[in-house]
Amino acid sequence: MSVGTILLLLLAVLLVGALPTWSHSAGWGYLPSGGIAVVAAIIVALVMTGQITI
Repeated sequence: MSVGTILLLLLAVLLVGALPTWSHSAGWGYLPSGGIAVVAAIIVALVMTGQITI
């Protein structure tokens, strides 16, 4: 399994985990989705510079 595939799977799991559908995560605000946006931006930057391949 390549690094790109692992990163895509990690991003998918984070996206599901950031959904505020459970009562314990309703008060978290923008923190989970903001963190995922940062991770996604880093992954896109690494793919565009050729550091990782998907």
